[in-house]
Amino acid sequence: MNILHLKYAVEVAKTQSISKAADNLYMGQPNLSRAIKELEESLGITIFKRTSRGIITTPDGDEFLRRARRIVAQVEEVEEIYRTKRSHKQTFSVCVPRASYISAAMAEFSKSIDLSEPAEIFYKETNSNDTITNVIRGDYNLGIVRYQSTFEKYFVSMFKEKKLVYETVAEFEYLILMNRGDPLAEKSEITIEDLKNRIQITHGDPYVPTVPLIDVKKAELSEQIDKRIYVFERAAQFELLSNVPNTFMLVSPVPQKLLDDYGLITRPCPPDGKKYKDVLIYRKDYKLSNIDDRFITDVCNSKRKCFV
Repeated sequence: MNILHLKYAVEVAKTQSISKAADNLYMGQPNLSRAIKELEESLGITIFKRTSRGIITTPDGDEFLRRARRIVAQVEEVEEIYRTKRSHKQTFSVCVPRASYISAAMAEFSKSIDLSEPAEIFYKETNSNDTITNVIRGDYNLGIVRYQSTFEKYFVSMFKEKKLVYETVAEFEYLILMNRGDPLAEKSEITIEDLKNRIQITHGDPYVPTVPLIDVKKAELSEQIDKRIYVFERAAQFELLSNVPNTFMLVSPVPQKLLDDYGLITRPCPPDGKKYKDVLIYRKDYKLSNIDDRFITDVCNSKRKCFV
């Protein structure tokens, strides 16, 4: 028996449902059921009884839960006491899409780190699936999820199901990112025909909840483009665009400094009606800290500079 098992039992008694308790604890229902069974076996009693009306506690369970609640409350009290006595370590963690305006915000945010105090800052660029999973598990406190507006209902449904707070950070249409010396840069309007014999640089792990990957790729990638290089981090994409002729990428707005550093430009895409959203997420039981607020403010400021 350990303190986690006590917390699990208290939550099951509170919700009178294994499935609801599992959701609240951000764990799988089979794992919770197994933990409760192990707890009952270690104690030699039956704590919960399943009926047609749901989960009810046995007499032995009532006695056990009275004690368990006191123990859990005492442990939480001790944790809170020593949490407030710890040194003021600066901690921050976020998962984001591979977006240059967000990385620019991260650079600005990093300037505010207090060098007189310890700090642990985690910044991970990844796809929407990893971001959602990492936030739900508590591995990261904040996430920014990118999706095509067409798929909004799937993402919103998942946010609600997983008890995530969500708030739109930016809405935009993709731009074409290419080398400044590309002949297409001189055109006033670029068409899909102009791009057909070029190489598209694209991220290789698109994701939409409950939608097959093949359907997501059809929605994200034009069937008229048949040459692609798939990348999974931003450094490679800029090296390719800078050094490989006839390459392009579809991106959210990019800071001017980054364009100048790599000799790149952005141009409007051929109109296709596709709009995208970047959405901030965090768990409902998580309270935003001052350092979280600073990062969010820097992201919004960076967006205002880039989205003109």
